[in-house]
Amino acid sequence: MLSIRSRARSGVAATALSALLGASLTAVAVTATASAASAAECAPEWSATTTYVGGKAASLNGVNYEAKWWTVNERPGASQWGPWASKGECGPSTEPTPDPSVTPTTDPTPTTDPTPTTDPTPTTDPTPTTDPTPTTDPSPDPTVDPTPDPDANPDEVCRPDGMAQTPGVDTPYCDIYDENGVERLPNGLDRRVIGYFTSWRTGANGPAYLADDIPWESLSHINYAFAHIDDNYEVSVNQDVPGNAATDMTFPGVEMDPSLPYTGHFNLLNKYKKDNPGVKILPAVGGWAETGGYFDGNGDRVDNGGFYTMTESQDRINTFADSVVDFIREYDFDGIDIDYEYPTSNAQAGNPLDFGIADAKRGELFSDFVDLMKTLREKLDEAGAEDGEYYMLTAAVPSSGWLLRGMEAFQVTEYVDYLNLMTYDLHGAWNEYVGGNGALFDDGKDPELAAAGVYGAYKGIGYLNGDWASHYFRGAMQAGRINLGVPFYTRGFENVQGGVNGMGGRAPAPAGFNCPDGTNGKCGFGGEGINNLWFDSDPQGNAIPAGVNPIWHVLNLEDGVRGDYVDSYGVTEQIEGDYVRYFDDVTKNEWWWNAQTKTFLSGDSNEAIAAKADYVADTGLGGLMIWELAGDYEYNQAKGQYEMGSTLVELMHDKLSNAGQYGATKANADRQMPTEALDIDIEYTEFALGDNNYPIAPKVVFTNNGSVDIPAGATISFQYGTSDTGEMSDWSGFKTTTTDKGHTGNNVGGLDGDFHTAEFTVPLGGLPAGGEIVNNLKWTLPIAQFSNVIVSFDGAEYSTTYDHGRGIQVVSSPIDGGDGGDGGDGGDGGNGGTGQCAATAWTATAVYNGGARVSYNGQEWTARYWTQGDQPSSANSWGPWAPAGSC
Repeated sequence: MLSIRSRARSGVAATALSALLGASLTAVAVTATASAASAAECAPEWSATTTYVGGKAASLNGVNYEAKWWTVNERPGASQWGPWASKGECGPSTEPTPDPSVTPTTDPTPTTDPTPTTDPTPTTDPTPTTDPTPTTDPSPDPTVDPTPDPDANPDEVCRPDGMAQTPGVDTPYCDIYDENGVERLPNGLDRRVIGYFTSWRTGANGPAYLADDIPWESLSHINYAFAHIDDNYEVSVNQDVPGNAATDMTFPGVEMDPSLPYTGHFNLLNKYKKDNPGVKILPAVGGWAETGGYFDGNGDRVDNGGFYTMTESQDRINTFADSVVDFIREYDFDGIDIDYEYPTSNAQAGNPLDFGIADAKRGELFSDFVDLMKTLREKLDEAGAEDGEYYMLTAAVPSSGWLLRGMEAFQVTEYVDYLNLMTYDLHGAWNEYVGGNGALFDDGKDPELAAAGVYGAYKGIGYLNGDWASHYFRGAMQAGRINLGVPFYTRGFENVQGGVNGMGGRAPAPAGFNCPDGTNGKCGFGGEGINNLWFDSDPQGNAIPAGVNPIWHVLNLEDGVRGDYVDSYGVTEQIEGDYVRYFDDVTKNEWWWNAQTKTFLSGDSNEAIAAKADYVADTGLGGLMIWELAGDYEYNQAKGQYEMGSTLVELMHDKLSNAGQYGATKANADRQMPTEALDIDIEYTEFALGDNNYPIAPKVVFTNNGSVDIPAGATISFQYGTSDTGEMSDWSGFKTTTTDKGHTGNNVGGLDGDFHTAEFTVPLGGLPAGGEIVNNLKWTLPIAQFSNVIVSFDGAEYSTTYDHGRGIQVVSSPIDGGDGGDGGDGGDGGNGGTGQCAATAWTATAVYNGGARVSYNGQEWTARYWTQGDQPSSANSWGPWAPAGSC
């Protein structure tokens, strides 16, 4: 399981190699080559502030070093490929145990550019001419423990690939998943059709859309929008406020279920669920308006901080998670959907009303989000085991490359059943660039990206489209746990200048136009009046011009029909000009253009929905998510107008009922994952804040939690998403390189493959049991977590527990290290092992100098430095003994 801890972040300025490597390597890399009795005199002590040229000597921790080339502030022994060559032990015969820390006492980042005025590259290749891999096998022979685990979860067979198990809990996965880890869906669907049902369309303003209007027979899931976080850090729908829509409201002509102790939307959702038992219902918490606050019973916004404040402490997270469990049980829901907009480190991201709280916390938001999702997963699993019912955890997530740059490597994928990609709102009146609401593909001409120079910076890859976003998440999870979002509404502009039928043009706000908060006074001219029926309001109650309309309204505009509902939205304008519909075969954008008024409105109707359903079927994605159901249409022949209906949902159902099973494995067929696995975890740390995260260069920690020592020279190979350009490298000297690219060049019409493949070599000292190595990796465009990690050594390959694979068996050494058991004190023949060890058995009274070799407990060991009485063990990766092979 991925460990989570508070992350410090740093900038991306040049950093000395010793600091980049971190503390994990030095202690295991520095092995003295001479006995203390014959040690040479120590050279002057190394200093972080001294400049050394090739051939200059220095000493550190009782070892002499010689500089290979020009260097300053690069600690000796930090890397086998670094500027220092070990010349052996030095000093008195009674050498003390060295300090294993490599943390410099001064800031390792040079205050000036460390690059010398002359080329510091040595005239000879600093890479050792001999293979650093030991000539003897430094690790025990891994074997599978064949003993069945009597405590194993019997439902493990149904767990989705890549989902983290909650330790000690028999999570009832088989309640909703089959034995391939694939969700069992209702209504004949092979893929999900998920619809957001909103609380506010009660008929008070515009036509009502209630639970009996939902096309239950065509959907797989319904998300209720929205619940919020109250002042006690608990989930709430104002259920204690009389007349609230969720639990205390009735609607004309709609009969409630009298057996339930509440009315409102929750009553009707449960009533219709009884007739459609396979359809799952999840309340969604948050949303744009209630991420950082909530609306009280009077409709007034309370700025309590919402997610931003609740996630500040584990106690608050626990309170919230416990309330979610109670809430689900009370109202008979199937899980919870988290719609946190947004836990990104980019400044001024999300709702401008939240900036005063969120911007002060940007550096901690994502790690706090990971803590929240991990806690929710565990609490829901525990409750599900108690209730014999599986509870889902899902999330609505952003799709913009800018937002995702500030969300680290999106380390929550292992905790969710699936993610709903908000692959809409990709363009809007928050700036002047006129583009599609929900493009599926890039065409190399996105006006916002072109203006920002993105195409030139990233090899022609554009990141404001559904295909790019789905590949971002595909890098971290199987396709079947990713759902593509579609807009049943428009966004748009007026007074558009240039472009082709408006697309790609500009719509700058006119002089004196009141730009909304968060746009720095540089907003676009959003659609108003009859072009903006579903408007949001500013804090003063004024309509925010954004061109937001249900699809049924824009279809009426296309037909020149005003619609008998327009007045109920407080709109008095008449239709001017003709609205002509267009569809682009490359991007799959669908839009309406009024050449007379220069009005542009973009949303998804039949052609866009058909293209996206086909894309989901062809790529193995899990399904489609709809914002929002009330935007769907049907034609009222008697009235001669379009109204709320289910035409687009039925189109989705028809296409996704014959799509075949979704992609259920993280790895594709061309990467066969070993069934034997090592207990290795990966953690991503020290990201720069999103606005400064160029290049993306975290320190990635590989931790060996198992009992198998991984030797120097072993290869660690991993895959990452083609959302990046495919040029993974490192600043650690590990020689990280991309060995296979799943995509090259621009992404016009879509990215070609799912994964790039990269690898690096485990450095000198290996990755011992209980130890870790830190690789300071770097890449360009945002990617989610690595996937499909394979460790190779001694002619064998192993997967890792990090990937949470299905059907893997964790391997261990044939005889565990530690204090011994049989032969722990010398055992058979005094050799500490099987009787076949060549080295002398270790004894507690002997004095051993660096380089000495002994046998103990079925293994051979090499002394890293002077030691006496220290029992050989891999438990302390900084200790005096390094494993040197089984015997």
